[in-house]
Amino acid sequence: MDILEAVSAGPSAQRELLESGAITSRQLVEATLESMTRTQERLNNCVALYDTSALDAADDADRRRAAGDTAPLLGVPIAVKDDTDIAGFVTRWGSSANFRPAESDADIVARIREAGMVIVAKTTLPELAICGFTETETFGITRNPYNIAHTPGGSSGGSAAVVADRAVGIATGTDGAGSIRIPAACCGLVGFKPTHGTMPSSGGWYGLSTQGCLTQKVVDSALYLDTFGNFDGSLVEASKTDPAPLRIGIDLHPFPASAPLKVDPPVISAVASAGDMFTVLGHDVKTVRVPYGTAAQALSVRVLAGVRDGAAGTDDPTKLEKRSKQVARLGKPFGAKLVARSRAAGQKFGETLLEDLGIDVLLSPTMSGPAVKVGRWKGKGGLATMLGMGRFYAFTPAWNHAGQPAVSMPAGFTDEEGLPLAIQLIAARGDDARLMALAGQYERARA
Repeated sequence: MDILEAVSAGPSAQRELLESGAITSRQLVEATLESMTRTQERLNNCVALYDTSALDAADDADRRRAAGDTAPLLGVPIAVKDDTDIAGFVTRWGSSANFRPAESDADIVARIREAGMVIVAKTTLPELAICGFTETETFGITRNPYNIAHTPGGSSGGSAAVVADRAVGIATGTDGAGSIRIPAACCGLVGFKPTHGTMPSSGGWYGLSTQGCLTQKVVDSALYLDTFGNFDGSLVEASKTDPAPLRIGIDLHPFPASAPLKVDPPVISAVASAGDMFTVLGHDVKTVRVPYGTAAQALSVRVLAGVRDGAAGTDDPTKLEKRSKQVARLGKPFGAKLVARSRAAGQKFGETLLEDLGIDVLLSPTMSGPAVKVGRWKGKGGLATMLGMGRFYAFTPAWNHAGQPAVSMPAGFTDEEGLPLAIQLIAARGDDARLMALAGQYERARA
């Protein structure tokens, strides 16, 4: 494997190359930085490249390895989403409204450094992580590597674009209503949202948001989550082991936050094909209907109150985009008691949902269709944008509300434009290992 292949190989393969001495972290990071420069010119997926500090960290990782350190991700490059603090650098949140450098590392960044990973860049996101597309007045448009006329999704759009373009093997993401799974679906990646409360630096938007990552392969997501999270059992081992036969329910009906769009035929076919595959693999597959009830309304309270607080917490809220200000105003009426009731409703919604349906895992689309074109919501106001996104991205938010693990998996491509298709798998809270096992089995079956 040459050095350019190593850049895109993913953390698990890079770990083996580094441990064997086939490459050094310095060599890997130098090549990664070159790739990051090229992808930035093409896709505009980074807000900063950390050339000097990354090379210093790579040299330190090589010294640690020479001294006998065997940390699993030692010397592996990673890009960090720009909603996560890195000491001494501004966390922009896709905005001109933030300009003061962070005083300290976020917990997840501190853990990344302790593990010896090398932070090579900060990646783009929509302002305040509000949107399912990555287009801002401050940083411009981030584009999809499969078709630059289309979005890489959001809010972890830059992270998805840089990994899908194979410029780095892994990037961090955060998911408050689908912000890991939507970009993963747009860019043909694995996007695993773990059970809430398992990862450091999580809990934003009143508990809706959790840390995670974007990768090309299931085992790489498992390795990252295992290293920094708190799970029952090894996710890496689970990713390599077929699960015992499971009860899998298929539901093509989206979360009714607003009038949903019809699901595109290629997406329906991808979900149906996955169901057929799981049947062949020995699972019991049936059709179900999730009883969402009033959970949709309760979810909106948490999202809008979270955006409101995020806007108020910027260095200069007057510099926010007009649309962001409008969305923040939508959350103004929601006080602490209403937010608390919303959180309780989400907890109750996910408590026994799958058990009541008689299933272990739910299978659904990730989005109503493939990645939308850039500019789909250009010029739209805050309410119109939220309603429009609620219609297209209707399959992901419920599982943040419920705190359940969910993963978006690549499921082929559209015939005409070659855009990625995806499916979503959802498990009960705490059932991350079994969900990872099913994702790994699905990935192997499609290989």
